Amino acid sequence: MTKKTPGDLRSARWFAPDDLRSFGHRSRMMQLGYDEEDFRDKPVIGVLNTWSELNTCHSHFRERVKDVKRGVAQAGGFGVEMPSLSVDESFTKPSSMLYRNLLAMETEEMIRSHPLDGVVLMGGCDKTTPGLVMGAISAGVPMIYLPAGPMLRGNYAGKILGSGSDAWKYWDERRAGNISDEEWLGVQGGIARSAGTCMTMGTASTMTAIADAMGLTLPGASSIPAVDSGHQRMSAACGRRIVDMVWEDLTPDHIVTPESCRNAAVVAMATGCSTNAVVHLIAMARRAGVPLTLDDLDALGRVTPLIANVRPAGRDYLMEDFYYAGGLRALMKQIESMLETSALTVTGKTMAENLEGAEVYNDDVIRPLSNPVYHEGSLAVLKGNLCPSGAVIKPAACDPRFYRHEGPAIVFDSYPEMKKAVDDETLEITPDHVMVLRNAGPQGGPGFPEWGMLPIPKALIRQGHRDMLRISDARMSGTSYGACVLHVTPESHVGGPLALLKTGDTVRLDLANRRLDMLVDEAELEARRAALAPPKPRYERGYGYMFLKHVTQADAGCDFDFLQSDFGRAAGEPDIF
Repeated sequence: MTKKTPGDLRSARWFAPDDLRSFGHRSRMMQLGYDEEDFRDKPVIGVLNTWSELNTCHSHFRERVKDVKRGVAQAGGFGVEMPSLSVDESFTKPSSMLYRNLLAMETEEMIRSHPLDGVVLMGGCDKTTPGLVMGAISAGVPMIYLPAGPMLRGNYAGKILGSGSDAWKYWDERRAGNISDEEWLGVQGGIARSAGTCMTMGTASTMTAIADAMGLTLPGASSIPAVDSGHQRMSAACGRRIVDMVWEDLTPDHIVTPESCRNAAVVAMATGCSTNAVVHLIAMARRAGVPLTLDDLDALGRVTPLIANVRPAGRDYLMEDFYYAGGLRALMKQIESMLETSALTVTGKTMAENLEGAEVYNDDVIRPLSNPVYHEGSLAVLKGNLCPSGAVIKPAACDPRFYRHEGPAIVFDSYPEMKKAVDDETLEITPDHVMVLRNAGPQGGPGFPEWGMLPIPKALIRQGHRDMLRISDARMSGTSYGACVLHVTPESHVGGPLALLKTGDTVRLDLANRRLDMLVDEAELEARRAALAPPKPRYERGYGYMFLKHVTQADAGCDFDFLQSDFGRAAGEPDIF
């Protein structure tokens, strides 16, 4: 890295030359009310803001962008807000995952096509972190990630409520007839009380922790609650730091390395991460040319204890408690010996330097290695004749009796079919059955929806059962829990073995040996495969059509094939004539 001068700035190509085109650029800046002194010879910082009036996770970003621009100005830069696709988890249908790659494409092209020397990426809701980071990695300019931060703890009738996790819990109780309409409405109004992302260790907190551990945020930024005043100060600090990063020419290729991707995976496992971490981390790493695989993640999961006692994998606490206990820096300090601490970060310092002075203030929330929540990491990767390319399970969040389980399958080809069956109190099903939902993967969903935490059938709910083995080629929310095998790959829609399974076939899960198999002989499977008819495509035009043509399978990160770093030569700087 070399120190840049004003003439080296990328934005100088737009503003510096004494020609008609640059005259036009400078004239339009003056049209916006700026003098040349505001922007010439200064780093122009794009503040990519994923705020929208329907994105509850980012409802505070309208104010935070002002804090970022304040920091940029303090450091001698010129900040410009760039509205970005607001991929929210609550309202985007059929699945926010359908649009993660669209956000990544928009981010990359927005950066490349505008006079931006560096960017602050404002995200947090599940898919915004990987989408923004993937695009910025490919664009290659200095970048820093500003995480939205978790919302405050939920509360109703003196009970602490956790995002998602308690929604599923109380919904089962409502289906069982154990809570009233009034109580249900009380939970509905009390479970989300402020701006910010889910306050369990769901996908949002998982992915911001991954960005933090990868070195892409200011140290510990991922833990700060959204409405804490420290979040405003962190936002301004991001603005100041990105200006210095531009002068230092500290680009993502110096930060996103095999070492930092390994750090991100280890930290994810130690936090009790969402199963979605697998898909997003692989996609992010591969944008940087790091060939991360499911087997790599499983190997790290086997040796990394889960030490964050945060729901749903933990038992007692939420993200607000995690922050008060020392936050991600404290957790990373606990596992420092397992990390590549020489990895460079956006601070310009190594991880080791960033962890100096970090300490744990509550060792029941952030456990020591001698007293983990779970002896292995959060996730396990399965292989077998049902999932030759892999599937994922979260052992710490399910009943141990399912770690080795064998039972008859009950197979559903669509969510409506499954929903109708589970609401039928006369359904013939036992706790030993294995519920299977297929046609819910990247192409089959379409868009890889979070349908994988299949509802427990009412017939079993009323008997007191709250878990059973469930298998799907879908994802599930990071706030979910239970014995759910997810991301079965290849998915059934493209002819994966899950498409061959029939109701009544015996399925065996052997977690210790990382196996998931259907006990059906090969000759029968071949006969079924020969009779399999290809399904109709989910889209015949538009973005959805492009998605189906180019999305990769879950084990490869569900990126578009043409966006991966090994597809072809990256686009250079745009021509300016």
